[in-house]
This record gives sequence, C-alpha cells and structure tokens, in this order.
Amino acid sequence: MNNAEKLTMHTPSLADGNFAALAAMFPNAITETIDENGAVVRAIDADVLAQEINTRVVSGKEERYQFTWPDKRKSILLANAPIAAALRPCREESVDFDMTENLYIEGDNLDVLKLLRETYLNRVKMIYIDPPYNTSNDFIYNDDFSEDTDAFLSRDGQFDEQGNRLVKNLDSNGRFHTDWLNMIYPRLRVARDLLTDDGVIFISISEEEVHAMKTICNEVLGQSNFRNTIFTRRYDKNLNRQFMEQGLFSMNTGLEYILMYSKTPATKFNPVFREASEERAATGYWKGFWNDADRPTMRYDILGVIPESGQWKWKCEVANEAVENYIEYVKHYQPTMTLEEYWEHTGKTKKFIRRNPNGNGKNKGVEHWVAPADGILRNTNWSDLLASKPTGVDVPFDSPKNTEVLSELIKLSNVEDDGLVLDFFSGSATTAHAVMQLNAEDGGKRKFIMVQLPEVCPQDGEAAKTGYKTICEIGKERIRRAGKKIKEEAGLTAQGLDIGFRVLKLDSSNMKDVYYTPEEYAQMNFALDGFIDNIKEDRTDEDLLFQVMLDLGIPLSAKITQGGKTFTVDGNYLIACFDKVDTALITEIAKKQPYYAVFRDSSFTSDSALVNFEQVFNTYSPKTIRRVL
Repeated sequence: MNNAEKLTMHTPSLADGNFAALAAMFPNAITETIDENGAVVRAIDADVLAQEINTRVVSGKEERYQFTWPDKRKSILLANAPIAAALRPCREESVDFDMTENLYIEGDNLDVLKLLRETYLNRVKMIYIDPPYNTSNDFIYNDDFSEDTDAFLSRDGQFDEQGNRLVKNLDSNGRFHTDWLNMIYPRLRVARDLLTDDGVIFISISEEEVHAMKTICNEVLGQSNFRNTIFTRRYDKNLNRQFMEQGLFSMNTGLEYILMYSKTPATKFNPVFREASEERAATGYWKGFWNDADRPTMRYDILGVIPESGQWKWKCEVANEAVENYIEYVKHYQPTMTLEEYWEHTGKTKKFIRRNPNGNGKNKGVEHWVAPADGILRNTNWSDLLASKPTGVDVPFDSPKNTEVLSELIKLSNVEDDGLVLDFFSGSATTAHAVMQLNAEDGGKRKFIMVQLPEVCPQDGEAAKTGYKTICEIGKERIRRAGKKIKEEAGLTAQGLDIGFRVLKLDSSNMKDVYYTPEEYAQMNFALDGFIDNIKEDRTDEDLLFQVMLDLGIPLSAKITQGGKTFTVDGNYLIACFDKVDTALITEIAKKQPYYAVFRDSSFTSDSALVNFEQVFNTYSPKTIRRVL
C-alpha cells in the first residue's frame, strides 16, 4: 500500500505554514537558536529579513503605531494553533439530511471555523455576525482555562453541553475589554480566510465596542477594505422620560451599527433600494444638473451655460438628447399630458433637461428631471428598518435580528444564485431564515452555514419554560418552522426550495491519541499486524466519513449515498469503506474509478486482500488517490 497515505485527522498549524512560506521566500533569513527549554529550534533572523525587504523592522519596546491589549499575542497564537476535533452528523435533528446543502453546526465557533478553514477556504461570499456586545449582560467565550472550576463558577460562569466555559463579562472585571478582545480577535482572523476574493463581512455591534471592533477589523481585514458603517433603528424604549425632570446622565441609544468590510478593495456591491413614498412613486422632480467633481471633460456648453468648475452629471451627447426630449415634450405634448405621463407613454426611458429662468448658483438654472421611482437608492441610513424584530414563527428569543435587514445585506453583497452565507454567532438563526426567504422570492439557490455554541438557556427565561434547553434548540426549531411557512406561502414557486439543514456537532477527534509521523508510517510496511485501530469505540462510520470529508477538503454539504458497506460522496469523487473489505469489494470500488478511496487501517480481512490492494487499484484505477484512517 505504498500509495495509500495516512490521514492526519487534525487541522494544520497556520504558524508552521507561515514559517514555511517565509523560509521559501527568504531562505537566508532562517537560522537556529535555543528556546526556553534549551532545545535547538529554527528561527527568523530579523536583521537579515529587514535587509531582504529593504525596510526597518521594529522590535522590542521601540515605539510604533499599534492596537494592543494584554494577551494579544496569545490571541494570535490561538488563531493559528491546530486542533484535533471532529464534526459528528446528527440525522435525527436534521431536516432532509441527504439532499440539503445547508449546515447547522453546534460548538465553539473558533474550533468550528478552524475545521472549516481548509474545506471552505475562499468559498464564503458573505459573513454576517452579531457577536456579544460586551454590555456586561451577555456571555462571552472564556478562553482562559487556568482557573479551577469552583473559581470559574463563582464568577457567574456556566458550561454549555460540550463543556465550553462561558462567563458573564461584568464591567467590574479588571479585564473587561481584554476578555472581549481575546474572544473576538482570533475568530475574525480565521473567518477572513473563508471569504471569497470578492467576499464581504458584516458585523452588528453597539456603541460599547464599536470603536474597538473597527480597529480590530482594520488590522485583520485591512483598513483599505473598510467600506462603510450602516445604521439601523432600535426600538424606542423612552426610558429617559421618567428621569427627565431630574436631568439625564445620557440618552437612549436609538441606533445599532453594522460594520461593512470587503476582503479586497476591488469588491463591488449591488445597489439596494428602500421603498419610496406614494407621492415619490407617482411624481418626478427637477434637480440641479451640476456637481462638484472636477472633470474638465464634463464641462461643456448646454443651454448657454458652461460651468467654470465642477462638472455636468452626464456626458455631452446624453445631455443634448435630454434637452431635445424636453423641447419635444413642451412643443407637442405639454397641453395634454403631464411629464410623468409622457415619460410613461414613451417607455419610461427618456431623460429631460431644462433651464429654469429663475435658477442661480453654479447650476445657472440647468436642471435634469428625476423620474418617479418605486424605490430610492439606499445610503448608510437604514433607520426605516428595525435592528431587531420578532421571528414571526413563535419561537422565544430575546431581540432576534430583523430578517429584512439580513435580506438587504445579502442583496447588497451580491450573493448570487448558489452563493454561500456564513453566520458563526447565529443565535436564533435569523440569517438562515433570511436566506430561505430570499431564495423563495427570487428563485436563488443560496446556501447557509450556521454556527452556534449550545449555550444553556436561563432557567427563569421564557425559552427554558417553553422547553428549550439551549440556544441551538431555538435556532434549529426556528429554521424548521420558518422553512415550512416560507414554502407554504410560496406555493408552486417554491419548487426545489431547500429548507433543510444538516446538523453537525463539534466533538473531540474520532481518533485515539495515536499519530504516526511520516517516518514511522513509512517504516510500517503495511503488514497486517502494523495496522492499529485508532478509532474511538463510540464513533460510527458516518462520523468517520465526515471527518474524512473535512480532511480531504470536500464540502460538508456534498451529496452522500450509501450502498452496502460503502459511502459514495459527490458522485464518484470519494468512495469510503470503514467496514471489513476483501479483494472482491476492493475490485468493485476500484472499477468505479473514484478520485479518492479511503479505508480503515483494520479493514482488510486477510493477508491476500492487503497484498492485492495495490495491484487491484493499479489495474483498474491507477489515478485514484488512496488514503487510510
């Protein structure tokens, strides 16, 4: 089995990969030194590197511009560190498991993002997150495991179903901002890698940490990739009224922020529109034709006016045609129809320009007509939309995000037909709801990945009283109910609408803590007694299949069929068998010529099956890549 390599079954170390890339570019900058344990390790010579890139390297306590906090270095290391974990399928909680292309993943989102990174590298068109706002009332992930359980719980902490530790970050905490920064920073670093080159990320945040969040995003995503801040409207609580006679210390917050970043500066967005008033939809208006952009080629004579600075809004030939259109209207049609009626009568395409004799300023009375519009082009003020809105499907959740806002963001991001949308603080699954709703409206095939920590619902809250144990249970039930409602309301237009989702749950690796180095693996010679069954006893074949898919970079939404002992994934791309195999079954698989063929160490029923393995594949499918667990 010389061609069958062993799957590592753990994520790669990004730090090691970065070092290797640097070493390849600047081999003379690689040296050796003694680490804190006295061992000889490879290192980077900063002086040589500075010479190679012809710039100054700032080091030590030397002053420089930076955004830092306690444990920032730890956050960077955490983002790059490899993990050994698995995503285990849960059919009984899924909807249309075999056919859906949507995913719902339960678990710590940092670990989940790391697992997804290789498979979904540069594949996600849009990310939306609504992380903890650091208001002292919401739980954040606790990445400090140095304290014991009693100490942790004494600080109002809790554990979720997987043992992840959560903490309520009170503003009396001396690490109030530090803990929040340590939570959000590594997750954004990993998430960036998932975006397509024209991908976009939106982050909902309140005033408590909006400035820190923007600074982090400038560092992780690049300041040049900041595209804008969108404002949505909060419910008006009017809490200030009871204090107004005594005087106010602050004002109610009426807005929420949505930070908007692209992966590259070249990303272009779709125009999105808000609904126009009835009057605006029925009536056009005249507007000055000049603006202050300085393009000399756009300064020409029109109706006797040549601007001294700035420019006209349209090209000369378009403007002259618009002048003739208005002259034609006034000469032949003005007595019998309005300009709106004439515009509609002529196909709603004509432009019009006139000179108002009473006009002044830099326009000198030159005006163009703005036609009636059902929608008005949005700017960053989305105050016509509430930041939060009830789910509409009778599931209890405090302040769920508004599906209308998410739909607008998806359209703005130009998430086309089969684009992928990710939300790794998914909460009540508003993002999934919005994706399904928009697909029903325009016939799209957009897919979603929801990631949520199974945070335990407060025992005194409505959700717990209704029977929901975790936020994940709320999110999954909302998707079920929303999907059913959307499909019923859409009727025949919903044919082919994907309202299902595969549930996957983060767990420890399927493999026992036994790993082979490449050297060890090469020396085994694949004798039967060299194969050790490293699979944990409680894991199913389907558990193994999904870990193999992750390791080989196969989307977790790929179609899976099972026939007898074998799994076939994405056509014939992968065929896996984790049960006993003999020469006959090996031959059957090889004849199908899959791209990958994966078997278990202990699969082979006899010496002859093992001996014949390579010969069979070399005969029937020599190009098949063979792997073992």
